[in-house]
Amino acid sequence: MDHCVVLLALSTLLCATQAAAQMNQDGHSQLSGAELTLSPLGGNGTSNGTSAIELTYGFTSCAVAVVFYGSNFVPVKKIDTGDGMFFQWVLCAAIWMVSLVVNVILNSPKFWPLAMLGGGIWATGNVTVVPIVKTIGLGLGLLIWACFNLLMGWASSRFGWFGISAETVGKPVLNYCGAGLCLLSAIVFFFVKSDVQNVRTVEEAPLLIQDTINSDDAGTSDDSWVDRLRPSTKRLVGSGMAVFAGLLYGSSFIPVLYIKDHADNPDSYFHGASQFDLDYVFAQFSGIFLTSTVYFLIYCAAMKNKPKVFSKAILPGFVSGIMWGVATCCWFLANHYLSAVVSFPIITTVPGLIAAMWGVLVFKEVKGLQNFLVLGLAFCLVIAGALLTAFSKV
Repeated sequence: MDHCVVLLALSTLLCATQAAAQMNQDGHSQLSGAELTLSPLGGNGTSNGTSAIELTYGFTSCAVAVVFYGSNFVPVKKIDTGDGMFFQWVLCAAIWMVSLVVNVILNSPKFWPLAMLGGGIWATGNVTVVPIVKTIGLGLGLLIWACFNLLMGWASSRFGWFGISAETVGKPVLNYCGAGLCLLSAIVFFFVKSDVQNVRTVEEAPLLIQDTINSDDAGTSDDSWVDRLRPSTKRLVGSGMAVFAGLLYGSSFIPVLYIKDHADNPDSYFHGASQFDLDYVFAQFSGIFLTSTVYFLIYCAAMKNKPKVFSKAILPGFVSGIMWGVATCCWFLANHYLSAVVSFPIITTVPGLIAAMWGVLVFKEVKGLQNFLVLGLAFCLVIAGALLTAFSKV
């Protein structure tokens, strides 16, 4: 199954990148032809035609992104990842490989080092994922960081924080309502209870199975600093780390948006920078891999060169990284064709719906009529929020 997922992810990446690059390359010539052809139909005929193409690309990219984001942890669902440091390094290595493929397809666009900062910000947040799962569980942790990811990403784009230009939409009321419903859906997801088995919750057990590392370490358990915390302290620490991670995730696109916004300023260092978001993927993903490598080396030094390496996590972790990389490339495309103020509410919340469907239909983590009703309400809020946000751009 892992091989099929890899092939599907790479095929999706190749098709999406080549199509987007081709559209970006000859978009101006197509636009001129459209103006000549459609001008007798009215003043806005050209913009409507071009907008329809861009919306198709944008929402298709959103769809691929949410499916892959909602499914990228499935390959490692029942794999022992230990304390997570080795796993996050394998994951980030796969992410960088995806960007290498994109860079080759795009004929190696100019490398802007500032875009690496976004990757470093994301990788810093990603280091906290396994401790979050150990303290408050994957479900609650994902919901908390998704909320703050949404708030930071949407607000910074909508109101022009950190030196980037404020983005506008055709129907701002719908955009506000859509973002609000997406946030509300994440809060409702909190009330969905997972089935409990053997003290630990199902959401904690699959990702962090307490097994030995290998046959030579029969007496070794996967104990870390979070295992020694009291339950009340665990919830406080885990929630705080989830908020921290969400704010970092939501900030990871800011360097790229900053470069693009200053490309037209002749006095700016970034004058002439590309307006095509996918041109910055290689730089940002390089920042992810570089930062994760630095953290892993620090971890190895702290462990006195005896890191907890779980060989069974390598291939599933690589598959998970490829899926995440493809999803993020599609998010870049969605930002380009729809703008971040539209893509953020959709892509930060709908993956929770996909992940919940995996939990309900495949892993049977949610049981009971009340849980299904609450889950159904959350689904409705997600769909309504995504639709309102989408229609705010149309």
